Amino acid sequence: MQLTETIKSDLKLTKADISNSNIVSIVSTLLVRLTAGSACDRFGPRSTFAVLLLLGALPTALAPTITTASGLITLRFFVGILGGTFVPCQAWVTGFYDKSVVGAATAITAGIGNAGGGVTYFLMPAIYNSLVSRQHLTEHVAWRVSFAVPFVLLTTTALAMLLTCPDTPTGRWSSRALDTQRQIETRDTYFSTFDDSKSNPNPKTKANASHLHITPTAFSEDTLTISLKPSQEQQHQKRHESATTTTTSNEQTMLDAASWELVSQPTYHGTASAILSLPTLTLILAYLCTFGTELSINSILGAYYHHNFPKLGQTGSGRWAAMFNLLNIVFRPAGGMLSDALYRYSGGSLWVKKMLMHGLGISLGIFLLVVGREDPHAKGTMMGLMTAVAFFEEAANGATFSLVAHVHPRSNGLITGAVGAAGALGGLIFLLIERWSGYEKLFWILGIVNITVALAISWIRPIPRDQVGGR
Repeated sequence: MQLTETIKSDLKLTKADISNSNIVSIVSTLLVRLTAGSACDRFGPRSTFAVLLLLGALPTALAPTITTASGLITLRFFVGILGGTFVPCQAWVTGFYDKSVVGAATAITAGIGNAGGGVTYFLMPAIYNSLVSRQHLTEHVAWRVSFAVPFVLLTTTALAMLLTCPDTPTGRWSSRALDTQRQIETRDTYFSTFDDSKSNPNPKTKANASHLHITPTAFSEDTLTISLKPSQEQQHQKRHESATTTTTSNEQTMLDAASWELVSQPTYHGTASAILSLPTLTLILAYLCTFGTELSINSILGAYYHHNFPKLGQTGSGRWAAMFNLLNIVFRPAGGMLSDALYRYSGGSLWVKKMLMHGLGISLGIFLLVVGREDPHAKGTMMGLMTAVAFFEEAANGATFSLVAHVHPRSNGLITGAVGAAGALGGLIFLLIERWSGYEKLFWILGIVNITVALAISWIRPIPRDQVGGR
């Protein structure tokens, strides 16, 4: 007997109990993602990530105590905390990579994470079967003991993260502004020297050349506003006036951009401004559709396969459904990599990234409509169509977060959390629709929603007009 069937039999679960536990888990993930974004901006993604892993590990250790359906639903709620780790993961990765490759970086990490759901479907039953066949535990005990494995893995990962990993490329989260200032000073001094030596190779001139120096005008551990002043010696050297003006302008532009890239602590005004901006709302709606589609399909696909192909059996249907999730390891990174490649090829156009995101969403909607209309009963047709759905849906998710890194970079955690939470909200909405519609009609509805929303938000700018950084 498979693990899922054993738990269902042992706890005497009904179809409604299973559906409610799925919904409760998504609600928990939604709430955690909403709060995790601001926590990332305040405490740093690494610390937030590790804390969520530890909080999610505790309920897995309590699995042996579950004896009723209500107990399982409660457990699923707290285990749902782990779904919120997506937010600090994406925020943390974004801080380590240049905008030209950040889509690939975030998509690879998210793709591996989502594919982990498919791996778990095969791994946990294997552990359970081993405990029954080799350790001779009863089915009633074996499924409870098997949950010790995720508890150990989660706890070990969280502790390793706290003890061995850096907060940012420059060091600790609390000193990120000072570290950024120091790096800019070093860069400024080097390039000023390099420019002066090229414009006037005379050793005497080179020796007497004065270089720009940085003066922080507003500085704390969370914010960095920098201006440049020419030194007194430069003011008296009229022959360098033109070069100095050009260098100062270029360096000030670089410093303004660096200031915009520095994550600041969340404030009420800053949070409202970032969340309610049209570019942010665009990402929220896009991810609500594409990732919401993924969550709802993951929840019903095994049952849908079993309904259309009874010969597969519950175990076979579940394994084929798990393949949909496993494809994330290839298709989601493909979306991020394609977005980065188009961004570089276009010379840094964010409109190209945005149009790719919408194009994938519309293509996803088309294939969902085909599945909903045809309701295939030929196995080859069904699996082919669902592979196409997986590609466009998972690639769209990767392309969306390739663009997230550019929008309001000062509030990177906040935006990541809001967009991530929207995906969970979409899954919740679509699962509730499925309760009243049936499988094939759900696919038809998902198709209409994805196409309509993608077209409706396609005209909105990729980033706010007055944003300096993030380009």
